[in-house]
Amino acid sequence: MAYSEQVLRRAQARLAQEKANCEAEAAARTEQIYRQFPRLREIDHALRQSVAKAVSAAFRKGTDTTAAIEAIKTENLALQQEREWILEANDLDESALEPAVICPKCGGSGYVGAVMCECLQELCRQEQKKELSSLLSGRETFEGFRLEYYPAEPDPATGVSPRALMQNTFQLCRRYAREFSRRSPSLLFTGGPGLGKTYLSACIARSVADSGFSVVYDTAGKLFADFEAVKFGSDRSDLTSKYLACDLLIIDDLGTEMTTQFTQSVLYQVINSRLMESLPVIVSTNLSAEALSRRYSGPIVSRLLGSYQLCPFLGRDIRQLRR
Repeated sequence: MAYSEQVLRRAQARLAQEKANCEAEAAARTEQIYRQFPRLREIDHALRQSVAKAVSAAFRKGTDTTAAIEAIKTENLALQQEREWILEANDLDESALEPAVICPKCGGSGYVGAVMCECLQELCRQEQKKELSSLLSGRETFEGFRLEYYPAEPDPATGVSPRALMQNTFQLCRRYAREFSRRSPSLLFTGGPGLGKTYLSACIARSVADSGFSVVYDTAGKLFADFEAVKFGSDRSDLTSKYLACDLLIIDDLGTEMTTQFTQSVLYQVINSRLMESLPVIVSTNLSAEALSRRYSGPIVSRLLGSYQLCPFLGRDIRQLRR
């Protein structure tokens, strides 16, 4: 999973700390046993030294190396047997004196070869959930979505029942989150303010992140601000690389930013780059298709309206209804 550099760094720091804590606990436990049974310390020290003795004997000239190595083996066997007797007599578990291993697959490095280990993946998933929680209210769940806020009678302007339309949109979003993959389609949420676009995109973000995928959720304004910071001197490339590499990018409130040549260029770069890599994006906007066409360049609008699956939102402002 293509987690952002910030998420990966925090997860690696946690893994390193957990490994250090585990090793410290093991060292303290071993030292306590050695103080109680000094002979065990002597035996373990002698066993560690036997490897150096064997290597030295193998390269020693003018002596019978075979006999020397056999003598070392015999000594080792006697030490190991004495060690076992001490452990058994005092009801000590062999594992109590073994080196600490925080993860049997990667040994605490976080990687098995070049592949991220499951232990580091889980920490990345937890750190990403924390990051999403700091951006969202924490109350966004599919179970909390309420269709009763949407009128059942047809809308006079469109002849469509907002409730029926939103039921379809809700089901689409839930299925999208449940079946998400890096090859899922991109979605365009359109409709007036307060109709649930941010809420459902947040539900998708949480569900997809819980499945172990990397998710970046930000407003359009924050996205453009990050690109602007990098352009004007920031050396933190991680500010922008996350938008291009994550498994799912969610851009909220497109159209609320001040539109400039720079923001148009950034938006095209992000949308086109992810389209070329077949990486999904969810964009929510209060602008209609006609308003998008007036505000953004042809190449941007062509990609949004031609390559994204349109998810219309219809009804009355739920924020006002809740008052």
